[in-house]
Amino acid sequence: MMNPLAQELNAALEGTTAGSLLSDFGKRIFFPKGIIAQSGEAKKLGKTANATIGMTVKDGTPVILPAVHKSAPGLTARELVAYAPTAGLPELREAWKAEIVRKNPSLATKSISLPVLVPGLTAGISYLSDLFLDETTTLIAGDPSWDNYSLIAQTRRASAFRQFPMFKDGGFNFDSFCEVVSDEAKKSGKVRVLLNFPQNPSGYSPTQDEAAKIVKFLTKIADEGTKVLVWCDDAYFGLNYEENIEKQSLFAYLSDASENILAVKIDGPTKEDFVWGFRAGFLTFGAKGMSESHYDALIKKLMGTIRSSVSCASTPPQSILLKALSDSEISAQKKEFRDLLCRRYKKVRAFTDSHKSAFLYPLPFNSGYFMSLHLNSADAEKVRQSLLNNDGIGTIAIDSSTLRVAFSSLEEDKIEAVYSAIYRTAEELSRA
Repeated sequence: MMNPLAQELNAALEGTTAGSLLSDFGKRIFFPKGIIAQSGEAKKLGKTANATIGMTVKDGTPVILPAVHKSAPGLTARELVAYAPTAGLPELREAWKAEIVRKNPSLATKSISLPVLVPGLTAGISYLSDLFLDETTTLIAGDPSWDNYSLIAQTRRASAFRQFPMFKDGGFNFDSFCEVVSDEAKKSGKVRVLLNFPQNPSGYSPTQDEAAKIVKFLTKIADEGTKVLVWCDDAYFGLNYEENIEKQSLFAYLSDASENILAVKIDGPTKEDFVWGFRAGFLTFGAKGMSESHYDALIKKLMGTIRSSVSCASTPPQSILLKALSDSEISAQKKEFRDLLCRRYKKVRAFTDSHKSAFLYPLPFNSGYFMSLHLNSADAEKVRQSLLNNDGIGTIAIDSSTLRVAFSSLEEDKIEAVYSAIYRTAEELSRA
């Protein structure tokens, strides 16, 4: 028997693309009117006393051990140890939405949801999988792609995971993308696609022309009747090193492209603001014709997913991030680190442009933290092991023919030696 609250949310989403794409779990989940909801009401109305939340409070403030507080004296006890709301600190959600619009100016006149804070971008992808994937669905992504996509979609959610060859002729393989998406559309009239730019592991972002073609194609099939869910994994957003790269997220264009498209922006400060261990990310929804009540129902389902897993995300990272976003120095500080990454990118680019090999070649790369090399004959795992054991160099074997190198973590003075060792090892193992 489905819970009446779930039925209420499903009714609110009836007739929307979001409602039609929900998984079995997505239909069942709801945000309960239990402890969290009742505590929220008491926070507003319990002026005499609030005996709802399991925190120790003294003089109206959560208590905090001096041994804890001395490590972060710039934050109050409430900013450090109090529970955060399920969807994140309201002020931070508003601030992040403003940041999204600032970075994607075409969103200024569009209706999108308030971002929901999740405990890391990986958790965000997992929650979206809960809401929209099950054994009856297929998630489309590029090949190669981050291994956690298949682990979450295929292994955890029992969804099919279908990939299209990511590259052709030095750029995005638009023909293969269209072929796979069109094939899935014919099967069920519904398409779920994940687009990750800058991409992990290749470090590629579409050019302005490529981005426009992707948006035009997805809009076309949506206008023809296909229900389209697009996840824009923008973990490395803004880390672009070439002028012809599309500067806005595809979410900015897809969020009001068609009433049959539900776009989701998955982003956060982890890579953009160099706070990898904060484990804080955001999910933002956008769809033409979706009202505030529709967004509210969808967010309540997402909140139910969060509540049923981790309850809420950690408070200190949210408090620190909220303060950092209002710091007048943050833009200059971020530019310093982005310039550092760009210098490393250019040094890697110079090496790969000047070293041609019959045994391996770089996949297209122009952004982000990574680049990958395609091995023509040597096994990537064997190359990885050899580099690790013989040269003391760590790399990642994505699959049997793809070796990922995170130039983000390579000091500039080591780049030449690292890539020389990779090229040499690939040749030696290919000839063996």
